[in-house]
Amino acid sequence: MAQDFSQLDKPIQFLKGVGPKRSETFGRMGIVTARDLLYHVPRRYDDASTIQPLGDLDVGMDGTAVGRVRSKGIIPTRSGFRIFQAVLEDDSGMITCAWPGQPWLDRRIRKGDLLLVTGPVKFFHGRQLQPREFTLLGREDEEEEEGSLGTIFVSYPASEEMPQWVLRRVFRKNLDWLLKQVQSEEYLSQHEIGELGLISLAAALEALHRPISLSQVEAGRKRLAFDELFFLQLVQAQVRFQQTEAQPGIAFTRTNELIKPLHSSLPFDLTGAQARVLREIYSDMSSDLRMRRLLQGDVGSGKTVVALFAMLLALEGDHQAVLMAPTEILAEQHARKIGDMLAPLGIELLLLTGSMTPGQKAEAHAALADGSAQVAVGTHALIQESVDFRRLGLVVVDEQHRFGVRQRMVLGEHESRPDVLVMSATPIPRSMAMALYGDLDLSILDELPPGRKPVETRLLTPDQRSKVYAFVEEEIEKGRQAYMVYPLVDESEKVDLLSATEEFRRLSEEVFADRKVGLLHGQLSGKEKDGIMRSFLAKEIDLLVATTVIEVGIDVPNATVMIIEHAERFGLSQLHQLRGRVGRGADQSTCILISQAGDLARERLKIFQGTADGFEIARADLQIRGQGDLFGSQQHGKDPILRFADLSRDEGLLREAQSRARGLVADDPDLQAPGNSQLSALLEARHREKLQMFGVG
Repeated sequence: MAQDFSQLDKPIQFLKGVGPKRSETFGRMGIVTARDLLYHVPRRYDDASTIQPLGDLDVGMDGTAVGRVRSKGIIPTRSGFRIFQAVLEDDSGMITCAWPGQPWLDRRIRKGDLLLVTGPVKFFHGRQLQPREFTLLGREDEEEEEGSLGTIFVSYPASEEMPQWVLRRVFRKNLDWLLKQVQSEEYLSQHEIGELGLISLAAALEALHRPISLSQVEAGRKRLAFDELFFLQLVQAQVRFQQTEAQPGIAFTRTNELIKPLHSSLPFDLTGAQARVLREIYSDMSSDLRMRRLLQGDVGSGKTVVALFAMLLALEGDHQAVLMAPTEILAEQHARKIGDMLAPLGIELLLLTGSMTPGQKAEAHAALADGSAQVAVGTHALIQESVDFRRLGLVVVDEQHRFGVRQRMVLGEHESRPDVLVMSATPIPRSMAMALYGDLDLSILDELPPGRKPVETRLLTPDQRSKVYAFVEEEIEKGRQAYMVYPLVDESEKVDLLSATEEFRRLSEEVFADRKVGLLHGQLSGKEKDGIMRSFLAKEIDLLVATTVIEVGIDVPNATVMIIEHAERFGLSQLHQLRGRVGRGADQSTCILISQAGDLARERLKIFQGTADGFEIARADLQIRGQGDLFGSQQHGKDPILRFADLSRDEGLLREAQSRARGLVADDPDLQAPGNSQLSALLEARHREKLQMFGVG
């Protein structure tokens, strides 16, 4: 390693006020090193200018105040209910705070404690504040003067065994030393800091823990957001370089021997978006650099046709092309669709899946190895060690979000260094695509073919279920099929929600007793799920009761109704994927949302009802629900990849981070130049998880 950052990476027990016993408690919070403490993100900031003197709090106000506990106790009621009360005092006066039903606070709050409280002021034998939340700022014996708290009160994620006042004391004793150590980790020059409109790393972390204004907090967040976006993009830029530029790829030459006949045989014209994306793909494939491109497009936007044209360019150069899908039934669907389009060109398609017999697999392997199979469609079976290709030129991966980050890294890692095109029918905002897939170039199909009937979306309440069931019965009577989706597999005592299992019993025995009703959920085995979907596709099931396991699945053109119970429990993007399960055929389709939601949730559902644009829905979902766990809990550790960056408002920072990261790696792929050695060390010290996730180094 070019540089040693061991001072910040030393165990937290050696910091002032910690020690071996308390370090175990910190460890249970995920704080193991001095660095972990420094990056322990406050959960809340209260501006002292908004804090009211206790004497000024009037009945009917919603107040935020700070005061010392002068007395406390538990007040019993005649019914046996117990209320914890504490009298707070500041220079302006006193007020009683009451916590009904929380007598255990008597053990937690002491006389002399300094509390920050927020809540409504009510009249009950005088003024009484009932805190929605409170923060223990300090203990009287800790000698923390109120004036030393600054103009912003900082509250940290804490626990009963690691209370707020202990965290504050540990920070007070160690913050100056921690900030001094972090100065050696500044990788931006003063010129770059100014150019980017940021502040220094040490200043950012001080703003996080010891701000003097809320605007300073935001300046600190912005710098730390840039850091995590930049280092994520730096890792992805290294992956991109290794996969595309470290060794030459295949420079395909277009002859139009196959591309032109396919174009002539199609019963439709390509959309403008399809033509634009194909130009981007052909430009990549014609270069001697490997293509690694993500193709995003809404359901029905024509991704498969674009992929087929790309595959034909590989075939025109005497190479093979394969398409990999996450499930056998999806692979079979692609094989039928692509096979039909290839038939006029005299090209046979090979299907390879895990459930084929040993003899069938051996025959398929031989055809791929000798090159007689030019186009193959399959599942993970395509990338087994036993599969050899004569001359693999293009790998297309469908529904790529079903594959983990590391799985995506190994796709296309054949000796021939084929081009890679990954496809997703799950629209996500461009900023999120850049964060998730910074190692890939991005193409977007943002136009649907003309003539598609939009799915009618209705928003109903539970008391209208009888009308919904009557409508489903009418559709089934016409020979059509329906989905009914629930948020839970089984009943739960914790939430009052309908479950797929219980409703399947009721619907199959009472409401639709004369119809064929199926049940599909994630707890079934892959074979069971596959069998149920095949039965639904074959029209052997009229109504499929399911969970969100169906949100990305096969095309069932005969399904015209999607009923979503407790629709407020789903994200907008998830609702969009579920709605996309219908509207695949020529008949008018309907999506019915059943919800007893409050005003805010109902407004969110109306946003969904009002648009069919998956990208617009995804942007709204990102703003409303946040970015959540971007990479999925199975693909990295327990901590979120982005803690400071907000992709709904930091797209400009992300673009700058990606541009700088790619430029750095283009000039110095291994970051070994004298000016970049610190970056390499920081990647290892602070971002080891990202390196491991993407398999770099």
